Formats: sequence, structure tokens, C-alpha cells
Amino acid sequence: MPVNTNFWNRIRYTIYSPFYDRIASFPQCRRRSIEILRPAEGERVLIIGAGSGLDIPYIPSSVHITAVDVTPAMVDRLRRRAQHLGRYVDARVMDGQALDFPSECFDAVILHLILAVIPDPFACIQEAARVLKPGGRAIVWDKFLPDHEEPSMARRLLNIFSHVAFSDINRKLGPLVNSTNLVIEHQELMPVAGLPYTIALLRKPQS
Repeated sequence: MPVNTNFWNRIRYTIYSPFYDRIASFPQCRRRSIEILRPAEGERVLIIGAGSGLDIPYIPSSVHITAVDVTPAMVDRLRRRAQHLGRYVDARVMDGQALDFPSECFDAVILHLILAVIPDPFACIQEAARVLKPGGRAIVWDKFLPDHEEPSMARRLLNIFSHVAFSDINRKLGPLVNSTNLVIEHQELMPVAGLPYTIALLRKPQS
């Protein structure tokens, strides 16, 4: 089976799950991203590709959290984290490319380190837009190649390994957002290990 399917993601993130927290915590970036999102009391927030739940500590306790991930081992770790924190989280095993939620049911969506990993990032961000209420927000934090740049030969070669082991390092945010009705309201760089990680706040227009 091709390595760019969610079958492969389930395998590799099941393997990574015992030590995922040590390599993917990035507390400063997660905290800053959620500060920009500004989840409000009583809002329903969806985390797509939630992993082991590393975002949960930075989300206000008054917010209703739904978290999905395609890897059962990650969802199990997320549930244990939520229990340890004394938080209720509706955690489900689910493919972020085909969400099993009705349209316009969430106030906000968190997309942290998923658009560079998921096989079809266009389907993922379109699903995020679909489940957002009019006026809702999505916050993206991930590694992206600047829209105006093309990857160098060295970067293309590195991506052969990176894509199989972790994520695609040559995806661009602009084309993904342009495939939806979402609008970028704020964008800032948060470099990590020399890579151009970006935080972007997206808004769904009012009907």
C-alpha cells in the first residue's frame, strides 16, 4: 500500500506514540497559537489530528473540546491525558479527511501539525471549513514552504525521507486556504529548528 495513505499514518504514529510527547510538544508554539484563536467560554472546539492531546492544557476549561485522530493509540493517550488533567474531552478515532460531523457545528477548529502530515491536506482543510459555523475560526500551526518559493533540489531530496518518516516539508498554506471559503485574518512565523513554521488564523465568512 502506498506510504501516503492513512493506513501508513496509523502504523507510524502507533510506533511513535510512546515517545511522541518528547518530540512534538513545542509548548510555546501551541500556547501562542491557541492565544491567537482565543477560545471563548462555552464554545465548541474541534482538534483535528489531535495526537496525544498536547493542546489540551492550553485550552480554557470552559471550552467544550472534541478531538479526533486516525490512530487509536494516540486517542488512547489523549484520553489518559484528559483524565489526568481533570478535563472531559470527546475523543474519537476519525479520519480528518472525512469528518463524521454535521456541517456548521463547531465554533473553532485547531489544525496543529496535521496539514503537512495528512495524505490529502485539501480534503482536511475543506472539512474544517465545512464543520465551522459561519463566523467561526480555524487556527493552523505547521511547517509550510512560503507560497512564493519553490523547493530547492536539496529540499526535494530531503522530503523523500521526511514524507515517509514524518511529514511533507514542501506544502504551501496559500493554495490550501484558497481551496476553501476561509480567509486569513492573521499570520506569523514561529520558526522551529530552522524550519519556517507558521501560525495562521482563518475565518469563515458569515452567511
